[in-house]
Amino acid sequence: MPSEFTLEDGKFLLKLARRAIEEALKTSKKIAPPGGVDEKFMRKRGVFTTLTDYESGELRGCIGFPFPTNPLIEAVIESAIEAATGDPRFPPVTLDELERRIVLELSILTDPEPIKFKDPRECPSMIEIGEHGLIVERGWARGLLLPQVAVEWGWDPEEFLSNCCIKAGLPPDAWLMGGTKIYKFKAIIFSERSPNGEVFERRLKGE
Repeated sequence: MPSEFTLEDGKFLLKLARRAIEEALKTSKKIAPPGGVDEKFMRKRGVFTTLTDYESGELRGCIGFPFPTNPLIEAVIESAIEAATGDPRFPPVTLDELERRIVLELSILTDPEPIKFKDPRECPSMIEIGEHGLIVERGWARGLLLPQVAVEWGWDPEEFLSNCCIKAGLPPDAWLMGGTKIYKFKAIIFSERSPNGEVFERRLKGE
């Protein structure tokens, strides 16, 4: 996606996310978005915050907004707090853990666009690993996987689709069924190299 956000923007947003988690853990309160920020931070954007244990490399929380429902700066604060305290797969992060072990990653999403096809078997050819994330919807079920997940697991497009179906609680071949909706999106990703450490823009191609 076009690099609308600079590395300095990424540093600012990750610092904000970390501060939001810290304040929530200390006081159970949500910080107010800072004022006087660039207009691009006020545009509605989808965003996900991912927390990883620095020592084990294991996921510690991941929550976000797939669709652009909130201004980016608010979405970052809310997704960061929820990733640390509200992911039902994990116990809440502790303050000591945040400071010593947790690496933060922010994925700023483009608006999801439906993948249009006449035959669902065409779908894998429209997905580029390292470029696209996926959303699968069928009825009330919805699953989302960020672009970096397919890279980390070494999946091809069909495996990516199947695992996104599983994430939605659907059979792995649900993407082949009539009535299943599939969306793709891109992301710009900013990560910490270590807990509260150097920030870099993560580029998935070539990983």
